[in-house]
Amino acid sequence: MSTVVVTGGTRGIGLGMVRALLAGGHRVALCGVDPERVEKVRTELSENALVMVTDVTDRDQVRALWDATVERFGVVDVWINNAGISHDRKPLWQLPVETARAVVETNLLGVLHGSSVAVAGMAAGRGGHVWNMEGLGSDGRMVPGLATYGASKRAVTYLTKALAKEVPAGVSVGLLSPGMVVTDLLTHGYDDPAELAKARKVFNILADRVETVAPWLAERAVSHTRNGAHVRWLTTPKVIGRFASAPFRRRELFGE
Repeated sequence: MSTVVVTGGTRGIGLGMVRALLAGGHRVALCGVDPERVEKVRTELSENALVMVTDVTDRDQVRALWDATVERFGVVDVWINNAGISHDRKPLWQLPVETARAVVETNLLGVLHGSSVAVAGMAAGRGGHVWNMEGLGSDGRMVPGLATYGASKRAVTYLTKALAKEVPAGVSVGLLSPGMVVTDLLTHGYDDPAELAKARKVFNILADRVETVAPWLAERAVSHTRNGAHVRWLTTPKVIGRFASAPFRRRELFGE
């Protein structure tokens, strides 16, 4: 049994991993920034879950999450920096500065804070593993209108690879890459219905639902804790295979 912290764990793939970890007998601490959402999730989960309001852009709050987890469960074995937000699909110069700041602070600064707190705490204890979550842009692929989001995720990949060369003995870091997962982030920001319909055709080929991807990621998050590990759901062979089989295998991931 491991004790796992999941930031951004009150919705989407984060919540999916939380549910899978709890089902696997692990103890989980999770956080979100919306108090109402946090309270709703708290009432739904088992007593083995610690659910807190935490703004990952504030290191003191992240440290409070670590401290509360250690107080409750005695240790943190795995820390998953999953919290992230996106923005409307707009050219960089049309994106409000407040939005750009929120994306960068959550997606990059939040990972910096989480990694710093977790690595320091693990180094002072019995060690552990930190996972950082990749997203669109991590592999260098560019999508018009998502420059800020993509840049933040590209930076997370660099940060994690660099951190793997810095961590002290007993502590390891790695990257989780969920691929395309059907959450509100995937379809966020499409103002043109025709553009969204076109995108959905690709999503129906390459994307998967949370309940498919999250348990797979959760199992590997506690078992593949090698320093520098890179766990990918949507691999290149899988992409090629899905496009090849698309004419013969219809998938519909979006309900009406």
